[in-house]
Amino acid sequence: MKEKVALLSIVCLFAQFFLVLIASAENAQPLMLAKQYHENIDVKKYWVSEKLDGIRARWDGHKLVSKNGHPISVPTWFTHNFPDRVMEGELWLGRNQYEETSSITSKKIADQRWSKIKLMLFDMPEAKGTFSERLLVMRRIIKSIDSPYISVIPQFRVNSHNELMSRLQSVVNLGGEGLMLHHEASNYKHGRSEYLLKLKKFDDAEATVIGYKPGKGQFENMLGSIKVRNDQGKEFYIGSGFNKRQRQHPPALLSRVTYQYQGFTNNGLPRFPVFLRIRDAE
Repeated sequence: MKEKVALLSIVCLFAQFFLVLIASAENAQPLMLAKQYHENIDVKKYWVSEKLDGIRARWDGHKLVSKNGHPISVPTWFTHNFPDRVMEGELWLGRNQYEETSSITSKKIADQRWSKIKLMLFDMPEAKGTFSERLLVMRRIIKSIDSPYISVIPQFRVNSHNELMSRLQSVVNLGGEGLMLHHEASNYKHGRSEYLLKLKKFDDAEATVIGYKPGKGQFENMLGSIKVRNDQGKEFYIGSGFNKRQRQHPPALLSRVTYQYQGFTNNGLPRFPVFLRIRDAE
């Protein structure tokens, strides 16, 4: 009897998980997504910006929504004077503050902590023209309004791959995550695009939590590592990157996590995987 109850609970858990996936897919925004940077491009034709470690969001001209299309609870004073144009950006608190940003933006009832956040714009999804033209429009719009809570991510140019890598190292030294490259002549197109590239010191990916391994020694009675399955079907453990609170309250089964790694083993497993964060719940 107990085995039947346990099996039924597992079935229900999986059913709830897939219902959440279906609902998210139905509400998801049509986004332009980045591919990995590669050297055989002309970097002079790209605008470069820091890759902010925030929460991706879209201002639809009236309200703020997540990348999955769900409304984000936000104080009215935060969006006061926001333009009536569709704009996309990152809700950002600062470098290495993703968890705090996620905590603030995920609340059903917005609180005063929103005063520490900015919507850092990087594109206008419904605007016509090249990225250079859209960037110019964004800058003009933001300059014309009076709001301390919305800004355009600084964009700059580089003349060579070596200069780009030097800029990357400078950002990383300051605690940043990496760089983004927008092709100057690109239109906003849904899906992954060669005209939008990301450059980081380490690769990262996402996986689903499917189990746990208890900790030992200093981590006794806490999490030792999580067992995950990545999108290629490979199963492996991630045991580093967790703080004490995360070891006491590990990511839930079937939740999605982001991890960092350095290439692959001969068996196709991520080498030196390190936990970064739990993916947005939505």
